Amino acid sequence: MLQASVFVSCTASTPRTAANIDAPLTVVSYNIRHGSGMDGRVDLSRTAAVLRALAPDIVGLQEVDQRVTRSDGVAQADSLGQLLNMHAAFGAFMDYQGGQYGMGILSRHPIARVCPIRLPDGNEPRIALLVDVTLPNGDTISVVNVHFDWVSNDTLRFAQATVLARVLDTLRTPYVLLGDFNDEPGSRTLAMFTSRAREMMKPVEDHFTFSSTAPTKEIDFIFAAPAGTWRDGAARVVSEAVASDHRPVVATLRRR
Repeated sequence: MLQASVFVSCTASTPRTAANIDAPLTVVSYNIRHGSGMDGRVDLSRTAAVLRALAPDIVGLQEVDQRVTRSDGVAQADSLGQLLNMHAAFGAFMDYQGGQYGMGILSRHPIARVCPIRLPDGNEPRIALLVDVTLPNGDTISVVNVHFDWVSNDTLRFAQATVLARVLDTLRTPYVLLGDFNDEPGSRTLAMFTSRAREMMKPVEDHFTFSSTAPTKEIDFIFAAPAGTWRDGAARVVSEAVASDHRPVVATLRRR
């Protein structure tokens, strides 16, 4: 049964000092497969090294473990935040192997609020994770991370996107939407967001994000809205074939 969306567990964070006033934002979306690489090793320090090389301000992480047995009981979002000196937020999809499985957001700037948004359940329970980030000039932006249902029939995925779009339409802050959409350009799921936000376009010659070893699908994206708030921005796919089964996507966003 499809569930209505609700905001749950919205919490305020303890801010730290931010830097680089009015600098452009480097934003990354990365499905990290709980740090499990294509060599079968769970190595979160390797995941951190991939991200560190991109010098991100914002990271949307998908497939994140929180004290789960298969990943040595590590709180992965917090650990990556510590390794990268970034603020961290985690949102749980479900309980799993003694802990929780879900998604995370890392931010160079303070996170003022954390709001998981319950989406209709698909093959697994799903949320979108929304955080408010306080920029050095005092402005607030929202960052929304998604990981939609992966099954080939898009009925549940589209239902999840529809619920999220209704929430996005209520936001009064500029927002960045990013994640693993599990759908490709031309789909009705992606159309839900291209009608609302500016997509950070990847080069035509290198736009596939999955799989990392033999990429043939473009399913990871970065959007920014409202369009008038952001200058044109472009994304690129990072040629990283070992740390996860997805390749990271990175974009530099400039506010008007």
